[in-house]
Amino acid sequence: MAVDGLVLVTPEEAARRLSLGRTTVYGLISAGALESVRIGRSRRVPVAALDRYVERMASDGPEQGDG
Repeated sequence: MAVDGLVLVTPEEAARRLSLGRTTVYGLISAGALESVRIGRSRRVPVAALDRYVERMASDGPEQGDG
């Protein structure tokens, strides 16, 4: 996902890259499902963490309980 050379992105940018809502990304961060770092008062998400999150979701397969 690091096509633009960025190492860290804001949660809002992470949400855009994942096609999710900002609140969902903050929830993933709070739950520990998506890594993030604090720099001063700011929260940033490593682009590599976005890649790892997508890989984990892809390897988990389809969600259970839909039928």
